[in-house]
Amino acid sequence: MTHFSTVHVQDEHASDTNTSANTGNAGDPGLLDAYSEAVTQVVDAVGPAVVRVQAETGSSRDSQRGLGSGAILSPDGLVVTNSHVVQGAQGATIGLADGRRIAAQVLGDDPHTDIALLRAADSNNLPFATLGDSKSLRRGQIAIAIGNPLGFESTVTAGIVSALGRSLRSQSGRLIDDVIQTDAALNPGNSGGPLVDTTGRIIGINTAVIMGAQNICFAVASNTARLVISEIVRHGRVRRAFIGVAVQTVPVPKRWGHLAGIRQSHAVLAAGVEQNGPAAEAGLREGDVIIAVGDSLVTGVDDLLRVMNADRINRLTPIHVVSQGQRKLLEITPTERD
Repeated sequence: MTHFSTVHVQDEHASDTNTSANTGNAGDPGLLDAYSEAVTQVVDAVGPAVVRVQAETGSSRDSQRGLGSGAILSPDGLVVTNSHVVQGAQGATIGLADGRRIAAQVLGDDPHTDIALLRAADSNNLPFATLGDSKSLRRGQIAIAIGNPLGFESTVTAGIVSALGRSLRSQSGRLIDDVIQTDAALNPGNSGGPLVDTTGRIIGINTAVIMGAQNICFAVASNTARLVISEIVRHGRVRRAFIGVAVQTVPVPKRWGHLAGIRQSHAVLAAGVEQNGPAAEAGLREGDVIIAVGDSLVTGVDDLLRVMNADRINRLTPIHVVSQGQRKLLEITPTERD
């Protein structure tokens, strides 16, 4: 342990020095109060929209698997949670912060992103929260998790956004792209609850924690959740084009971008390419950077997920990449993701 000693200067300025130090210390509680005020305001605004989700599994043995959290997204009872909380269930019961218990129907779930959507029955004017724009997130900004860890309802933890654009393997075995890493403490039961910024908007849906690690937790980005929710509302399931790559958002260095003739600040790195997949067969290699699909710029993983929709399944798709500093145009025919 390193020990520090304090040297006291005995001169006519000593009293001024002490006064200055005391004034500086007095400012610290003010900073703490500002942080506390920001968190409590968010909790007051969003907390009523956070629910406990208990899936109807039909088996007491599986009852613990069907316990989690969720967030109400509309006054008529649309509720987002994790796929692994309700997977295999036809219905669920949601518990509100005010003590009410409401039956809910599972509208659809997507194991590949660990997102599911419920509809609360006979509900009007429910408290609700709003999905924010996860693309605007920055590392270091405050992140607040609200949920029901280990059955303790309406629990709040706070931390920061530790990293962006992570990939996480879902229970289906597929990689979930565009995942937020946070150090806001999560425990079993937090699954499906919201990760919120200081404006009160949902920036992610909490999904996993690495057991044994110190506060390394993950949430599916809100932009990904929004895409999945819209597909479930429209089709009851998510149809998406699949090219066989694991991707992450990366910044484009200005010099590198100038040499390649591109101006966008971010693009998508092919961190892994599935052998014999559509991308590999078209010549995409690990380390290549995807900058556009057709006429649509790709500045993040959420852009790639958005443009790789059902309309591109089994259709030749031009994909612009930078490979070893050179721009290339690849023609890939996506398949339908299982």
